[in-house]
Amino acid sequence: MNLTNQFLIAMPGLAGDTFGGAVVYLCEHTENGALGLVINKPIDIKLKNLFQKVELSLDSPALAEQPVFFGGPVQTERGFVLHEKLGDQAPYSSTLSIPGGLEMTTSKDVLEALSQGAGPRRLLVTLGYSGWGAGQLEDELARNSWLTVDAVPEIIFDTPVEQRYEKAVSLLGFDPAMLSQEAGHA
Repeated sequence: MNLTNQFLIAMPGLAGDTFGGAVVYLCEHTENGALGLVINKPIDIKLKNLFQKVELSLDSPALAEQPVFFGGPVQTERGFVLHEKLGDQAPYSSTLSIPGGLEMTTSKDVLEALSQGAGPRRLLVTLGYSGWGAGQLEDELARNSWLTVDAVPEIIFDTPVEQRYEKAVSLLGFDPAMLSQEAGHA
């Protein structure tokens, strides 16, 4: 099972958990574990504030007002930039190219490019990431903690934050209100 480039959609049973109501974009899923970024939990920091912290200017008013997101509970002091593939542009010094999907960059050079008016046009910046050890995510899936569906970049980049959970669930073909907090076992 490889869930790279898929959304993990938290089931209602995770309501009191860190991941309650979360949609996670899975950047990597191997036999060694998984790494993803929560795409629907903004924090009280705007990109302009993050750029000030790393002593960079950000002249784009639209970009400056974008929220920074809680990417997950691991390395919450570290930034992760989820963005569209850059095509022919040289990759940044630390970029994970996600098969069939997007790219995730953790090096400061992507922020420097944005500061200079270059870089990716569509992006989502998080502090922290979501990580699972070998077999951990598979165990959570077996316990009905998550639904999975192929990721759609428009949900990440074009859908208002408060609608991302419902839009991700709708990819499965049913209304989120139909989800139960109880797991059924035969």
